[in-house]
Amino acid sequence: MDKANWERTPQWPLNTGYGPRTTAEEVIGNIDLNGKTAIVTGGYAGLGLEVSRVLAKAGARIIVPARSLQKAEAAVASIPGVELAELDLADPVSIDRFAHTFERSGRPLHILVNCAGIMATSEQRDGRGYELQFATNHLGHFQLTARLWPALERANGARVVSVSSGAHRLGGINFEDLNFLSQPYDKWKAYGQSKTATALFALELDKKGAAHHVRAFSVHPGTIVTDLSRHLSDDEMKAMGALDEQGQRTITKMTSEHKTIPEGAATIVWCAVSKQLDGKGGVYCQNVDIAQPVPKERIHEPGIPGVFPWAMDIQAAERLWQLSEKLTGVSFQI
Repeated sequence: MDKANWERTPQWPLNTGYGPRTTAEEVIGNIDLNGKTAIVTGGYAGLGLEVSRVLAKAGARIIVPARSLQKAEAAVASIPGVELAELDLADPVSIDRFAHTFERSGRPLHILVNCAGIMATSEQRDGRGYELQFATNHLGHFQLTARLWPALERANGARVVSVSSGAHRLGGINFEDLNFLSQPYDKWKAYGQSKTATALFALELDKKGAAHHVRAFSVHPGTIVTDLSRHLSDDEMKAMGALDEQGQRTITKMTSEHKTIPEGAATIVWCAVSKQLDGKGGVYCQNVDIAQPVPKERIHEPGIPGVFPWAMDIQAAERLWQLSEKLTGVSFQI
């Protein structure tokens, strides 16, 4: 099968039998991942740590890239056999160094979970002048995946899972002003743009990678209280239903959107290992299923589940891919 014959997986629920309260351990069940290798960015904190733990428990060899090895060592100490390596997703040199080291090992890469990210930061730019949320959440993972492409091909059946967000509803890619040079910076617009980019990246990567037995998925894990929210004020956390009467940051009401960390990790793990997704890819998933499409007219309905049109637009995905190659100077050897 080549790209021209790629058959797009319908963006429609499979009725998997799972749901918003399903945990990552329930998804993994008795699946045996012995002999499999997985890289989990952000795999030492929050959702990433739970994904690392559950995949390792099933037998996978886990590599966790981290900006702070000292912090990561303490976090993953209870997970046997985890390999740690330095990686800063906002630094192209660091990305290349990490990927080159892994590539020299000659190992296949069966699972790549692009989980690390930042959210709602103040206006910042990377060393190239790119808006930091877009640079970290999308461009960093784009470059990392490109550099790891030979290892993904070697697996002869790999999956790439990129963590998006329901915040993609905040808007599509502003191709004319990606870096907020002509408009006032808005931390939520910037975050939403980066998470739309994550979904579009999975769509185009799946189209290009399917012929090489590499399938890609994007995931909305739900609203979970992790260190990702460190840049938010208490008032913002309260508005999200994530601040209790004592001022502690915690989910105050469990809904299909609000989850514990084990529940939030469930869809990520499902996309990484489930046989229900064999032969499928390029879809946006949530609540341990493929999400349903939502028409743009429903944008003002708070908490509505699903994926909006601009995050599953094939033409926008192609345009973003070409732009990402230009901005990073990196091309996939597909």
